[in-house]
Amino acid sequence: MRPRTWVLVLAAVFAVLQLANVTGRDTPDTKNYLSYALRLSGDDVRTATAATVDYVCAGAGTIAHRNQLVDVVRFHAPDPAPRVSAECRTEQWRSVERRLAAGDTGGYTVPFSSYRFQRIFEVRPGYPVFLVPFLAVFGVTWGLWAAGVVVTVAGGVLAFLILRALSVPVPLALTGQALFCLLPCGTTAMRPMSEGLLLTLTLAALWGCALVLRGTRPRAGLALVGGALLALFAVKHSQSLFLGGCLAVAGTAIALRRRRRGRWPGRGVVAVTGIGFGAACGTLLLARLLHYPSESESLQDLLTGHFGRPDRAHPWQEFFHLQLNFWVEWLRRQAWEPVFAATLAAGAWGAARRPAFGVFLLAGAFTGVLTQAAHPDIGIWGDRLIVLAWLLPVIGVPLLLEPLVRTRVKVPGQGQGERAAHSMR
Repeated sequence: MRPRTWVLVLAAVFAVLQLANVTGRDTPDTKNYLSYALRLSGDDVRTATAATVDYVCAGAGTIAHRNQLVDVVRFHAPDPAPRVSAECRTEQWRSVERRLAAGDTGGYTVPFSSYRFQRIFEVRPGYPVFLVPFLAVFGVTWGLWAAGVVVTVAGGVLAFLILRALSVPVPLALTGQALFCLLPCGTTAMRPMSEGLLLTLTLAALWGCALVLRGTRPRAGLALVGGALLALFAVKHSQSLFLGGCLAVAGTAIALRRRRRGRWPGRGVVAVTGIGFGAACGTLLLARLLHYPSESESLQDLLTGHFGRPDRAHPWQEFFHLQLNFWVEWLRRQAWEPVFAATLAAGAWGAARRPAFGVFLLAGAFTGVLTQAAHPDIGIWGDRLIVLAWLLPVIGVPLLLEPLVRTRVKVPGQGQGERAAHSMR
């Protein structure tokens, strides 16, 4: 079969497997994004609240039902789903009604939390806008599921395209696509929250870097990098800041390395560096002009449990204290279960085989570390804040395996691939 056929087969298999969990994937952030999308679709506050509460509470009931079925003591007890869903609806409506009565009706998100917390989501319209057509066509439950499938499949396809741009054999490019779906990045992307778009757009930027380094389609590559950074600002502007800054640092490192070797850095590398630097500076400036929540506000959100307690008098001092405690505990847990560390090491080893692109890949993956460092909360589900770091093994492991495949299979156009690989050094 043609490579594109295999890509479609893998995407179809992944989509079918996701039918096992149509509901019960939501997180606390889902309420804010879903209600935002419903308001953008034209629903009033109460209609959006009803649809959001129904979805979230149906998911709570589903999870309670599944847990009860495998409870060694209560597996034969009555189904708890109706009770759990009813209690959930009562609690959610009570919270919303209290805030609506207090006059908290501004913005697009339904006031499930305080205005200060909701404001953080108000400045992230990208994911709700992405959801709108899916909700209009499929409704809430299947629309969120379909949106998750599309964004995750797109991430896998982008991983395939990146590896093919690096002249990696088709079987290994398909491996990269499969890894994206199988590793925690795929699981997280299927959740109804913004991380799926963050992963996909970051991969789009990395694909642009690969095209620029390859030299065959530099303009398209630069357009991808710039477009991805612009879209990231709408989805979550901190990721645009982190990725832009990291790409600028990576491009500078590549340019300096080439200059030390007596080579011209290349227009493409210089252009990517400039775009990254411009995105980082532009994000800071535009966020100030639009009066987005500041770093201090984000810090208070972290340290007060989403503004459930009084503001901290010395937030930065407490933040750095928490930061130290977090990474010590995080490293202890990684030593206990070193799967993540091992896959990162394998990915970095593979990235080292393509030094120029490898630096950009490391830059993209490092944004996950920066995101986690900005929110050192050990209790957040599934290490989702650091999930972007999984892009390193998604692309790096196939690069690591490439010599083994090339020695066993004679790859058509290998000479051309070797020349392209040389340009990426």
